[in-house]
Amino acid sequence: MKQLEHELRRLKDQVIDTMYLVRNQLHKAKEAFTEHDQDLAREIRHYETRVNANELSIDRDCENILALHNPVAIDLRFVIASLKVNTQLERMGDHADAIASYVLKLDGAYDEELLKKLRFKEMFDTVLSMIDDAIHAFNFENTKLARWVFGKDATANEINRDADKIIAEYVRKHPDKIEQYLLLFSVIKKIERVGDLAKNVAEETIFYTEAKVLKHKKKMDNAKKKKN
Repeated sequence: MKQLEHELRRLKDQVIDTMYLVRNQLHKAKEAFTEHDQDLAREIRHYETRVNANELSIDRDCENILALHNPVAIDLRFVIASLKVNTQLERMGDHADAIASYVLKLDGAYDEELLKKLRFKEMFDTVLSMIDDAIHAFNFENTKLARWVFGKDATANEINRDADKIIAEYVRKHPDKIEQYLLLFSVIKKIERVGDLAKNVAEETIFYTEAKVLKHKKKMDNAKKKKN
């Protein structure tokens, strides 16, 4: 195996390892929040340092590959995509860490009826499923699977929009619990953001396998319509 091929394989393994680490962090964040498990929240915060270390290591490896091997075509696109995916993963880890910090601030678990109305677990499970799809799409260069992530993101966005009204109603009825509801509001926004980051990962998979950049496609299509 050529040295470049070896370095690219090693880079991909590192990225996938970080993907699973972040996915596990978020899975634990869901459990810690819904069960008000503060010990698990502390564990999440402890492992955040490993996510950060992985990010630095991947960045270094990408820089070394670019400087020493001068990759071209799909190899170059893969390294660029890995750099961007690495950033998305670090941000996901930050959101898991933030959710864990909120658990440590709470006195007790949230009302199960409220979480059910918010479709909280459904939203979290949808986003975790998006991450799973994004991981497998990246690993197997499966653009069809990557595109499934976009459809699931629409579900997460729908739940997020409905949550605003539901929480506002609870705040009006229980003003003494406003701090608790604001924390819940922040957690939902972070889950929605993680979904956006998973979608970004899927976009990068499509970019390096098909040489397409989806994030600008809508803007370009709109510009073409205006010209016509």
